[in-house]
Formats: sequence, C-alpha cells, structure tokens
Amino acid sequence: MRISPLPLVVFCAFMAYPFWVMAGAEQSLLAFGMALMSSPDTAQVVIDLYIFAVLGCIWMYQDAKSRGKGMLYIAPFFVLTAVFVSAGPLLYLALRGDDRACSPSSSQKAGWPSS
Repeated sequence: MRISPLPLVVFCAFMAYPFWVMAGAEQSLLAFGMALMSSPDTAQVVIDLYIFAVLGCIWMYQDAKSRGKGMLYIAPFFVLTAVFVSAGPLLYLALRGDDRACSPSSSQKAGWPSS
C-alpha cells in the first residue's frame, strides 16, 4: 500500500488540534455540537459541514468500490467522517495512495480525468 504524504500530514495536523482543544475543554464534544445547533447561524455551518461529509462519504464509497474494497474497509472512514467531518476523507486520501502509480484504466474507473 502506498501512502500519500501530503494528506497524511494534513490529517495529523488537523487531528492534533481538536484533541488538544478537547483535552482542556470544559464540555464534551457532543455538548459542544449541541450548543452549535442551538443557534440558527452556527447550525447553518454545521449543516453545511455535514452536507460536505455526506458527499465525501459517497465519493469514498464509489472510489473504494472501484478499487475492489468492501464496506468493512470503508466503514471506519465513515465513522471518522461522522465525528470529525474532514478527517475521514483526509485519512482515506492518505491511505488510498498516489493515483499516478495506477494504470490509466484504473484511474479512469475511479473518476479521475485522463491526462
């Protein structure tokens, strides 16, 4: 398995910050999320993020399916996406590898335009 370094670095930096914040937080992640949903302006941001999360999950599912991966492989990425939104797709991209190493036919099946 080839690991893409840029998405992995972004994933690690992205995940370090919420863990650092939550370590010193006075409320749980769930309580924080509920507080965000209590106001229409912040609820809009949360709704936008979860629309992005659903679109990311659809893309990850279709890409994993085209690469011959099953639901057991993709399920942890969905869970990570449900909790931290961007983390699931970032980790998926990191572990997915570099498409330049794939043959043209496999990159076209994954939905990437041909060069």
